[in-house]
Amino acid sequence: MPDTPLLELRGITKRFPGVLANDHVDLELVKGEVHALLGENGAGKSTLMNILYGLYHPDEGEIRLNGKPVRIGSPRDAIDLGIGMVHQHFMLIPVMTVAENIVLAVEPTSGPFLDLHAAEKRVQELSTQFGLAVRPDARVASISVGMQQRAEILKALYRGAEILILDEPTAVLTPQEAKELFAIIRSLQAEGKSIIFITHKLNEVLDIADRITVLRQGKQVDTVPREGATPEGLARLMVGRDVVLRVEKPEAQPGDVLLDVDNLEVRDERDLEAVRGVSFDVKAGEIVGIAGVDGNGQTELIDALTGLRRPSGGRISVGGKDVTTAGARESLDLGVGHIPEDRQVRGLVLDFTLAENLALHDFRKKPDSRWGCLFPKRIVQRAVRLLKEFDVRGGGPQTRAASLSGGNQQKVVVAREVSRDPRVLIAAQPTRGLDVGAIEFVHRRLVTERDEGRAILLVSFELEEILSLSDRILVLYEGRIVGEYPPGVSEEELGIAMTGGRRQAA
Repeated sequence: MPDTPLLELRGITKRFPGVLANDHVDLELVKGEVHALLGENGAGKSTLMNILYGLYHPDEGEIRLNGKPVRIGSPRDAIDLGIGMVHQHFMLIPVMTVAENIVLAVEPTSGPFLDLHAAEKRVQELSTQFGLAVRPDARVASISVGMQQRAEILKALYRGAEILILDEPTAVLTPQEAKELFAIIRSLQAEGKSIIFITHKLNEVLDIADRITVLRQGKQVDTVPREGATPEGLARLMVGRDVVLRVEKPEAQPGDVLLDVDNLEVRDERDLEAVRGVSFDVKAGEIVGIAGVDGNGQTELIDALTGLRRPSGGRISVGGKDVTTAGARESLDLGVGHIPEDRQVRGLVLDFTLAENLALHDFRKKPDSRWGCLFPKRIVQRAVRLLKEFDVRGGGPQTRAASLSGGNQQKVVVAREVSRDPRVLIAAQPTRGLDVGAIEFVHRRLVTERDEGRAILLVSFELEEILSLSDRILVLYEGRIVGEYPPGVSEEELGIAMTGGRRQAA
């Protein structure tokens, strides 16, 4: 690997009101390198990359490309300089197709008109070449979160960037899809592309990176080579203390059934069967994990359980009460908590403050309100306590949710749902986008909630999370439960069941 840097960031400093996001950060990227950027939520990783991509402008510091100072005033400047970015939160237009999103602003034309056929053909070629299996003609609003992420990756590849910034690219991918992405990255690297890879997953860093730069509280802590790096050492650099990477929990003591699902059938937006005769229960004091490849009915199942989608058949009961036809508000009032898989679409109102978001469910009840009158001071006081308890960084009660990093937004959602003391907690991707310290906190909190008698249904694409937290594991494949396993099952056996290789319960 050549020693001359392709890209240099020198003394980059960025301040926001009350926050020093980047504090004289240095970073070098050489040609053909995969350089990982690690740090806790709010450590300044995304801010640093947004500066490189022209979305923010540094207060101090310099960017050099091929040894020459450059000023990147906008994403267009970055693209013109050969820098592409795949954002953690998608920059797609829902009403447009995948192909239309990918070629937006660089559309192929036939005379004065958009050549949609040529666009779809080129996108299909790229999709096939990199094994991303994206349908060019699919409307973005109708595809899964994982498919949207792949469309974002294809959009950057379509523009032929020499430097590619990947901000949490595997956050919504299954282990198999992540392996496919790594193969793509290695092929890009072999062609001389240079990649900055932002992730919270230490195993990914050790698998794909050549060098690793760690940020903590906006400062560069260290840059280390992959050789000799360990998960424990990297976690210590990120958090500043030793971190337990696998949750320790006492054996479950299940009680009465709190969530009972019998022969449930749910249809998707296309009126096709997405959940097909699913039956299971979750008892007080246990965590039941649902494993499966994205797109096998998880979203529709969660929607039905939380009152967001009406089942086409079957029965759901919470604490012995039939809630099959209950709406979202009634489900919440009956004690169902919901950590949604997409925090920005269903977890938060981004234009609301953190205090308002934390009060979304219960603002009509005491102590937040009485006789139809809100008590803003009480809402703020509660927010102060929860933001401290759940270690939400980057703002206070009056901060808009949109201004927080993705991981801290997720902490706000978890804080709201857990603090309501639900009888049944449905946690969909609860640690998506969180750093190792925050993951440790959320995992411990879920175990604590279990031990206090909650019934917890955990839906996650992270097999390690499923295996670490679950007292029982169900595998969902093509809308059906195809196996039930103890937590000691191997990843390989679960993986086979997740792809339809085994249909018997263990």
